[in-house]
Amino acid sequence: MDADGDPVGANVFTWPVVSTGGTLVLLAGVITAIVLGVHARVAVREWAATVHELRFAILTVTSVLALAYVMNLSGQAATIGHFVAAAGAGLAFLSPVLGRFGVAVSGSDTSANVLFGALQVTAAEESGLSSELLAAANSSGGVLGKMISPQNLTIACAAVGLAGREGDLLRRVLPWSLGLLLVMCLIVVGQSSPVLGWMLP
Repeated sequence: MDADGDPVGANVFTWPVVSTGGTLVLLAGVITAIVLGVHARVAVREWAATVHELRFAILTVTSVLALAYVMNLSGQAATIGHFVAAAGAGLAFLSPVLGRFGVAVSGSDTSANVLFGALQVTAAEESGLSSELLAAANSSGGVLGKMISPQNLTIACAAVGLAGREGDLLRRVLPWSLGLLLVMCLIVVGQSSPVLGWMLP
């Protein structure tokens, strides 16, 4: 229940099997295997190998989502949001950084939004900033974290036959990620400013 004693809707479990992205990808894979004439045994072996290769990424994403539910329903995200709101106007600059950090750790923009979304909205309301702007900044900053996420680096290197060279790839993309993050932070600061906000999209 929430602070008012009303039931919290987020703890009601739903499982939309057909419309879930993973189900659609699995069906697309099955249809592709049939069209290409791939034997069922080969298809299952490849699927199992893929799951094995991504096992740590899967564990990370599911753990972050579980943590997000605990933090949101226990009031931890709101409490941290009140604390972060002390940054005042500086919060606009830090908001994309928080989103980038969430994705860099979890590898998923969705996970970062679930983990830090409520925190960003609470902090925005406390500091007098637009909650929509900071929620969008969290997601936009998160996109810039995709290129340095360990699981995405691993997948990228594995896909092009460079397994074990994730560090080389990270060194190449890190300056771009930092540079683009700075641009994103300045855009969000501009949009949060009454003077500059009307000039920026």
